[in-house]
Amino acid sequence: MARAKTKSKKKTTAKRAVKKKTTARKKKVTAKKATKRKVKKKVAKKKVAKRPAKKKVAKRKAKKKVAKRKVAKKKVAKRKAKKKVAKRKAKKKVAKKKVAKKKVAKRKAKKKVAKKKVAKKKVAKKKAAKKKVAKRKAAKKRPARKKAVRRR
Repeated sequence: MARAKTKSKKKTTAKRAVKKKTTARKKKVTAKKATKRKVKKKVAKKKVAKRPAKKKVAKRKAKKKVAKRKVAKKKVAKRKAKKKVAKRKAKKKVAKKKVAKKKVAKRKAKKKVAKKKVAKKKVAKKKAAKKKVAKRKAAKKRPARKKAVRRR
Protein backbone atom coordinates (compact mmCIF):
# COMPACT_ATOMS: atom_id res chain seq x y z
CA MET A 1 0.00 0.00 0.00
CA ALA A 2 1.07 3.46 -0.79
CA ARG A 3 1.98 5.49 2.12
CA ALA A 4 -0.36 8.26 2.95
CA LYS A 5 0.95 11.75 2.50
CA THR A 6 1.63 13.46 5.71
CA LYS A 7 0.72 17.05 6.08
CA SER A 8 3.72 19.33 5.87
CA LYS A 9 4.31 20.90 9.11
CA LYS A 10 4.73 24.63 9.32
CA LYS A 11 8.31 25.64 9.98
CA THR A 12 8.88 26.75 13.47
CA THR A 13 10.06 30.28 14.11
CA ALA A 14 13.44 29.02 15.27
CA LYS A 15 13.99 27.17 12.02
CA ARG A 16 12.94 30.23 10.05
CA ALA A 17 15.42 32.36 11.99
CA VAL A 18 18.24 29.92 11.23
CA LYS A 19 17.36 29.98 7.54
CA LYS A 20 17.38 33.74 7.54
CA LYS A 21 20.80 33.74 9.12
CA THR A 22 22.19 31.30 6.60
CA THR A 23 20.76 33.24 3.66
CA ALA A 24 22.19 36.46 5.06
CA ARG A 25 25.53 34.76 5.46
CA LYS A 26 25.38 33.48 1.89
CA LYS A 27 24.51 36.94 0.64
CA LYS A 28 27.44 38.40 2.54
CA VAL A 29 29.78 35.80 1.06
CA THR A 30 28.53 36.48 -2.46
CA ALA A 31 28.88 40.22 -1.90
CA LYS A 32 32.43 39.74 -0.68
CA LYS A 33 33.22 37.61 -3.68
CA ALA A 34 31.78 40.31 -5.94
CA THR A 35 33.85 43.00 -4.30
CA LYS A 36 36.95 40.82 -4.60
CA ARG A 37 36.21 40.34 -8.26
CA LYS A 38 35.79 44.07 -8.70
CA VAL A 39 39.05 44.76 -6.88
CA LYS A 40 40.83 42.20 -9.01
CA LYS A 41 39.48 43.81 -12.15
CA LYS A 42 40.57 47.24 -10.93
CA VAL A 43 44.05 45.96 -10.17
CA ALA A 44 44.23 44.34 -13.59
CA LYS A 45 43.14 47.58 -15.22
CA LYS A 46 45.74 49.50 -13.28
CA LYS A 47 48.39 47.03 -14.35
CA VAL A 48 47.35 47.44 -17.96
CA ALA A 49 47.44 51.22 -17.55
CA LYS A 50 50.81 51.03 -15.88
CA ARG A 51 52.30 49.06 -18.73
CA PRO A 52 52.29 51.89 -21.30
CA ALA A 53 53.29 54.34 -18.56
CA LYS A 54 56.26 52.13 -17.77
CA LYS A 55 57.12 52.04 -21.45
CA LYS A 56 56.96 55.83 -21.56
CA VAL A 57 59.24 56.09 -18.55
CA ALA A 58 61.65 53.62 -20.12
CA LYS A 59 61.65 55.64 -23.34
CA ARG A 60 62.32 58.83 -21.44
CA LYS A 61 65.16 57.17 -19.59
CA ALA A 62 66.63 55.86 -22.83
CA LYS A 63 66.43 59.33 -24.36
CA LYS A 64 68.15 60.81 -21.35
CA LYS A 65 70.88 58.21 -21.58
CA VAL A 66 71.43 59.02 -25.24
CA ALA A 67 71.49 62.74 -24.46
CA LYS A 68 73.98 62.16 -21.66
CA ARG A 69 76.19 60.15 -23.97
CA LYS A 70 76.04 62.91 -26.56
CA VAL A 71 76.99 65.51 -23.96
CA ALA A 72 79.85 63.31 -22.78
CA LYS A 73 81.06 62.89 -26.37
CA LYS A 74 80.94 66.64 -26.89
CA LYS A 75 82.90 67.15 -23.71
CA VAL A 76 85.53 64.67 -24.85
CA ALA A 77 85.68 66.36 -28.24
CA LYS A 78 86.08 69.74 -26.57
CA ARG A 79 88.82 68.39 -24.37
CA LYS A 80 90.60 66.99 -27.42
CA ALA A 81 90.19 70.27 -29.27
CA LYS A 82 91.56 72.16 -26.27
CA LYS A 83 94.53 69.83 -26.16
CA LYS A 84 95.13 70.41 -29.87
CA VAL A 85 94.97 74.16 -29.39
CA ALA A 86 97.31 73.89 -26.42
CA LYS A 87 99.74 71.81 -28.47
CA ARG A 88 99.62 74.33 -31.30
CA LYS A 89 100.25 77.15 -28.85
CA ALA A 90 103.12 75.26 -27.26
CA LYS A 91 104.65 74.65 -30.69
CA LYS A 92 104.32 78.32 -31.55
CA LYS A 93 105.93 79.24 -28.24
CA VAL A 94 108.81 76.90 -28.90
CA ALA A 95 109.18 78.28 -32.42
CA LYS A 96 109.15 81.85 -31.09
CA LYS A 97 111.77 80.96 -28.52
CA LYS A 98 113.93 79.41 -31.24
CA VAL A 99 113.58 82.52 -33.39
CA ALA A 100 114.42 84.72 -30.41
CA LYS A 101 117.43 82.56 -29.57
CA LYS A 102 118.63 82.76 -33.17
CA LYS A 103 118.25 86.53 -33.12
CA VAL A 104 120.20 86.75 -29.87
CA ALA A 105 122.86 84.43 -31.29
CA LYS A 106 123.10 86.58 -34.44
CA ARG A 107 123.41 89.73 -32.41
CA LYS A 108 126.11 88.12 -30.28
CA ALA A 109 127.93 86.90 -33.37
CA LYS A 110 127.80 90.38 -34.89
CA LYS A 111 129.12 91.91 -31.69
CA LYS A 112 131.90 89.32 -31.61
CA VAL A 113 132.84 90.10 -35.18
CA ALA A 114 132.76 93.82 -34.46
CA LYS A 115 134.91 93.32 -31.35
CA LYS A 116 137.38 91.27 -33.35
CA LYS A 117 137.55 93.98 -35.99
CA VAL A 118 138.14 96.63 -33.34
CA ALA A 119 140.79 94.43 -31.71
CA LYS A 120 142.49 93.85 -35.06
CA LYS A 121 142.51 97.58 -35.75
CA LYS A 122 144.01 98.23 -32.32
CA VAL A 123 146.68 95.61 -32.90
CA ALA A 124 147.42 97.09 -36.34
CA LYS A 125 147.68 100.58 -34.85
CA LYS A 126 150.02 99.34 -32.16
CA LYS A 127 152.16 97.58 -34.74
CA ALA A 128 152.25 100.69 -36.90
CA ALA A 129 153.19 102.83 -33.90
CA LYS A 130 155.93 100.37 -32.95
CA LYS A 131 157.25 100.42 -36.51
CA LYS A 132 157.30 104.23 -36.50
CA VAL A 133 159.17 104.27 -33.21
CA ALA A 134 161.61 101.68 -34.53
CA LYS A 135 162.19 103.72 -37.71
CA ARG A 136 162.82 106.85 -35.72
CA LYS A 137 165.32 105.07 -33.50
CA ALA A 138 167.09 103.58 -36.53
CA ALA A 139 167.27 107.00 -38.17
CA LYS A 140 168.82 108.49 -35.05
CA LYS A 141 171.47 105.79 -34.89
CA ARG A 142 172.50 106.26 -38.52
CA PRO A 143 174.60 109.36 -39.20
CA ALA A 144 172.76 111.92 -41.14
CA ARG A 145 173.47 111.87 -44.83
CA LYS A 146 175.22 114.90 -46.09
CA LYS A 147 173.36 116.80 -48.68
CA ALA A 148 175.18 116.73 -51.97
CA VAL A 149 176.18 120.18 -53.01
CA ARG A 150 175.57 120.82 -56.60
CA ARG A 151 178.38 122.41 -58.44
CA ARG A 152 177.95 124.57 -61.39
